[in-house]
Amino acid sequence: MSTSPIQKITPFLWYAREAEEAARFYASVFPDSHVDSVTPMNADSPSGPAGSVKVVDFTLFGQKFMAMSAGPHHEFNDAISFMVNCASQAEVDRYWDAILKNGGKEQACGWITDKYGVRWQITPTVLNEMMSGPDRTKARRVAEEMMKQVKFDIEALKRAYDGRSA
Repeated sequence: MSTSPIQKITPFLWYAREAEEAARFYASVFPDSHVDSVTPMNADSPSGPAGSVKVVDFTLFGQKFMAMSAGPHHEFNDAISFMVNCASQAEVDRYWDAILKNGGKEQACGWITDKYGVRWQITPTVLNEMMSGPDRTKARRVAEEMMKQVKFDIEALKRAYDGRSA
């Protein structure tokens, strides 16, 4: 039995087959991330015989997650996504490019779907600052620019905020 404190809320992801592969990929992309354990379920379940279902405990950015490979159930969709707040364009580029290079599909407005179907929002922190500022005209210009982008371009967002053209 573990004596470490239990996190109150833990995201739990159900994969058809590739929970361990996905967790290892995420841990390779994001800092302070690792796969903590992979545990085969030692009992038969509706998803398969003993040993065929695996539960994966992993950590992303210091946040605990769990995942399970237990056969097809429901596909991931846009209703749930993970937002990654990025301090710089280099950070946006690093995460975006890693997901894309590993079979991801670009969406719009900073959203990207990884090859496992999980949705990610790779978002510069400055975007929220500009959108929530007191000047609604500047916020509108940023929102209009954001709607044109796929992967976020921080300099283009700043130009829109400041009312400068490209």
